[in-house]
Amino acid sequence: MSAFNTTITNLAVTNFSGQKINLIEEFSNQPILLLFYNNSCLGCTGRAIPLAYEIQKEYPELKVIGIHSNFGNRKATEEDIRSIFTIDELPFPIYIDEEHKLYDHFECEGTPHWILINKKGRIFNSIFGSQSGAQNRLYYSIDELMEPNN
Repeated sequence: MSAFNTTITNLAVTNFSGQKINLIEEFSNQPILLLFYNNSCLGCTGRAIPLAYEIQKEYPELKVIGIHSNFGNRKATEEDIRSIFTIDELPFPIYIDEEHKLYDHFECEGTPHWILINKKGRIFNSIFGSQSGAQNRLYYSIDELMEPNN
């Protein structure tokens, strides 16, 4: 991935009100786990979203953020995004990646795709998928990221 070893200063996403948010400013000095997903992806809704929720509970110091990437003329609304959850409140913040610009920037291989960013705003790892092998790589990376020197 070409974005490794660069410090990220701007991760622009859109909230449900249509406002642009810079995630790096919003969650400065926190390690971040970005989950790029799409409601139409069964691996995302069936495995990745529940996994992200579990990770958030296991690693409270890690900021888990869902990013719904819009592709083509299919624009997800807040109602669409909330419809996949069985609870009223979202389990972690979810933003919209209009026209999949961040998805493209991080050279995501598909959905779900995980990006780990350290406290300094550097990409720590990029992992595609939600099956057991990807889950194992993700947990190993999170454990390494959470070590004091990272």
